[in-house]
Amino acid sequence: MQKKLKIVGLILTSLLIFSVLLSGCSRQEDGITLRVLYYMDASAPNSVQDANMWFSTFEANNPGVKIERENLFDEPYHDKLRAYSAAGDLPDVMFVWPTTRSEYLWNTTFQLKDLIPFITRDGLRNVYSPAVLDPANHASGRVDILPQGTTATHAFFVNTEVLAAAGLQPARTYAELVAQVPVLRAAGYQTVLVPAQSNWVMQSCFFSMILGRFAGADWDKRIAAGTARFTDTDFVAAFDFIRQIFADGVIQRDNFGVDYGDGPGMFARNEAAYYVDGDWRLGAFITDEQTGQALIAPARQSNILVTVFPDIPGARFNASTSVILGTGYAMSASLEAGSEKEAAAWELVKYMVGRDVSALRTQRGGTPTPSRTDIDFGALNLEPLQIAVGNLGSQYTTGTAVIDGVLAGEVNGELEVGLIELAWGRRTAAQVAADVQAVQNRF
Repeated sequence: MQKKLKIVGLILTSLLIFSVLLSGCSRQEDGITLRVLYYMDASAPNSVQDANMWFSTFEANNPGVKIERENLFDEPYHDKLRAYSAAGDLPDVMFVWPTTRSEYLWNTTFQLKDLIPFITRDGLRNVYSPAVLDPANHASGRVDILPQGTTATHAFFVNTEVLAAAGLQPARTYAELVAQVPVLRAAGYQTVLVPAQSNWVMQSCFFSMILGRFAGADWDKRIAAGTARFTDTDFVAAFDFIRQIFADGVIQRDNFGVDYGDGPGMFARNEAAYYVDGDWRLGAFITDEQTGQALIAPARQSNILVTVFPDIPGARFNASTSVILGTGYAMSASLEAGSEKEAAAWELVKYMVGRDVSALRTQRGGTPTPSRTDIDFGALNLEPLQIAVGNLGSQYTTGTAVIDGVLAGEVNGELEVGLIELAWGRRTAAQVAADVQAVQNRF
């Protein structure tokens, strides 16, 4: 009996060893799987097919690597990334903001890898703009995000078709803009459309520019140093301008009910004379190569001007916009140093912000000002609106800070709520300024 049990034991042990060996072989054959959290507006032209092409091309060029991709957009994306961060379960590669928008990834422990050692090792310093590789331009103080480009968070799209139908010309000053409100309203048009249902839009795409004009190009540095306060006269004036612009009807209060994804379609349908968004929103208007359709056909695009908000009385200066490093890709710090998985993740980041993808993103409108310096723009097939956005830099003389790129998240949150309260007349500019400063005092 004991002999039989011993034989059975040997058989079971052999089967177990064989199973372990087989399992090991299976894992080796499976290769590496990278979890990727990807930011994608599925309604934007070319977005789905481009993403599928980029990731399938990467897999084809890296046969041992499989991409497990999760696609999300706008607030659902941020909610999911924040949840992963809180759970200590970040994806291997993810789309991230180099600003306080993503500060939870580094405000206690650094959850992202420092990319400078990888960039230096691969000799890539000379193919990215210096601003992108300067740690001082990243809210984390490290280059743990490789940005796709630089971004003007405020662009002022002007629909000359609507203006011509109402017998008007593009406004050069705020006074001219106010005078156009009743004329446009009588003709059935909004004046300035801002799709502000998501709080960040009014802050990033509009008030960041306004605050810079009233408080100065260095307002963020003075606030950080404690030599300026939000309750100072020039800051209060910026807040009060928000109250004024809604009181004047230049922006309608129901814009706070307009979903960010709906804004481009409304503007393309000539529902407003002017539209406020970031320069990246160009991608929503141009031709989808798969369908051959565009929200604004190339033949109409020459009727859309791209500039910055008109001159404002009382501002320190005009002809400015808010500028910041763009979004990009990052690697989880949990990836084992020197591992094959870390190497694969870096290859994906390097590819997604490489010359080929950057050039295609520029051609498709996704990155108006790419961070790569080795792109042949003359070889790109650009539509009129792409050229107009590409020339946005000639429309302003001063670039100022983007609020959520320099303020702590709690301060920015108080400010965003204050903008809504101002628009509805529930609080005064002085009250909002005091409330924002009270939160700033904690930092």
